Amino acid sequence: MEDRVLGLHHITAIAGNAQRNYDFYTKILGQRLVKKTVNFDDPKTYHFYFGDEIGSPGTILTFFPWEGVRQGRNGAGMATDIGYAVPEGSLEFWEERFKEFKVETGRLGERFGELYLPFQDYDGLNLELIVPNKEDSRKPWETEDLKAAVATRGFHNVTLTLRNVQPTADILTDVFGYKFLKQESNRYRFITDAVENAAIVDILEVPQAVAGINAGGTNHHIAFRVKDDAVLMDYREKVLSRGLQITSKIDRDYFFSLYFREPGGVLFEIATENPGFAIDESVDHLGSGLKLPKQYEGYRLEIEQGLPSLNQ
Repeated sequence: MEDRVLGLHHITAIAGNAQRNYDFYTKILGQRLVKKTVNFDDPKTYHFYFGDEIGSPGTILTFFPWEGVRQGRNGAGMATDIGYAVPEGSLEFWEERFKEFKVETGRLGERFGELYLPFQDYDGLNLELIVPNKEDSRKPWETEDLKAAVATRGFHNVTLTLRNVQPTADILTDVFGYKFLKQESNRYRFITDAVENAAIVDILEVPQAVAGINAGGTNHHIAFRVKDDAVLMDYREKVLSRGLQITSKIDRDYFFSLYFREPGGVLFEIATENPGFAIDESVDHLGSGLKLPKQYEGYRLEIEQGLPSLNQ
């Protein structure tokens, strides 16, 4: 089991104002900020990680909050919607909460027998709260306002919008070990039985979809989870055998990663469980301090002065 892809690891998106992004995910959606660091390629920009108590794989939504970023556009070749699992009977609570905080929402719907509530964060990122057919037993992060009866459990699914379902489906099934589950209209659902949760990828096939623009309010990439470095490098060979380009192993401090673009254009990452977010902070203090990649530690004062202030 451990040498398989274990569902979703994390999803990374682009935001604008850092304080607005932090407030939305911690105060409205009730996530924990488990790591506050900077973009490896742009240390003048934060990199926030939001998740459960320890930042478990399958709960982690990360952001690059670029101040003044232009608005992006969802389209072909992108992950366009993120679904969080919530308990049965909680959607009415969330509807009222979103009204209170002036969060844009769509109508309650049903898909694959599951009720869902679509909404957008303040940057326009598409999200959904979904009541799974099978109860999600993961322990949620609780806040004063959001107790276990309503709190999010982590990812339920992610949706990719593509002009042609088949080339990407082949990667999911033949390389990552997912299985086609069912189809509703132009939505195709793929699932892995390697894990119980964060196990679903949906593909919307839209042949005439315009290309997406990756900027504010859109997803940058999605990451799939593997156990460790050895399994990671096995998957590198599997991707290369499909004739696709893939990076060398990259140390992201809290996991090791590979990146490649699947045939439909979505940026896929494969990321390890190890070493985790408690490597440089205790669990009790996760997200409380600014953690820098080691190559930037010598520039800490300059970096701290250049980053936007953040009230936590």
